Amino acid sequence: MSKRPLIGLTLDSEPAGGWSKLPWYALRQNYFAAVIEAGGLPVALPHHPELALAYLERLDGVLVTGGAFDVDPALWGEEAVHPTVTLKPGRTDFELAVTRAALGRDMPVLGICGGQQLLAVAFGGTLIQHIPDAVAEALAHEQPTPRTGPGHEIEVAEDTLLHRITGRTRMAVNSAHHQAVATPGAGARVNALAPDGVVEGLEHPGYRFALGVQWHPEYAVDPGDPLIFRGFIEACRG
Repeated sequence: MSKRPLIGLTLDSEPAGGWSKLPWYALRQNYFAAVIEAGGLPVALPHHPELALAYLERLDGVLVTGGAFDVDPALWGEEAVHPTVTLKPGRTDFELAVTRAALGRDMPVLGICGGQQLLAVAFGGTLIQHIPDAVAEALAHEQPTPRTGPGHEIEVAEDTLLHRITGRTRMAVNSAHHQAVATPGAGARVNALAPDGVVEGLEHPGYRFALGVQWHPEYAVDPGDPLIFRGFIEACRG
């Protein structure tokens, strides 16, 4: 078997309390399992922006994970913050630093859920702070059903990286977000939409592999989901 590319996964962080009396990092096991199944070797990345370049000297790709928090609207120029927005500045500072540095090196980047939103901001794009207030007749993007099942379908645009990887024009996806991409950024393009018009995927053809998906393919709800990880790992071998 060929050497497994080393993939850095960003972690979620929580303050002291609950599970631990001290601040702690966490990430669901299925993120790591999906990377391993696709042929990669996952490692966790603690939140130290000053070490972003040191991490990238050793990594072959970066996976920006999701989490129950939001990207700071100030990062795309909005002063007003919606009352539903929850921030984790330390995490966002690190994820933005490592994502921008990876793009600067043309290193493959995969953004999942909140990771897609952060990728859009790294491209110079903007976000919708709260879908129900911005999209008429929006779907339940924070689906009430378990994440192990689909919440809605998406339409994948042809002639896109996402379409080439999955071979699909429609996918069933889980959905766990109240923010979404408003504009993808200069040179980036939207590659998937929900029936209500909410952006479900974006990519930037100016990079070797820069892909964001709004859902959680690590759950493998759709047959195309594992193919996203395989495509990412193959790009990391290049």
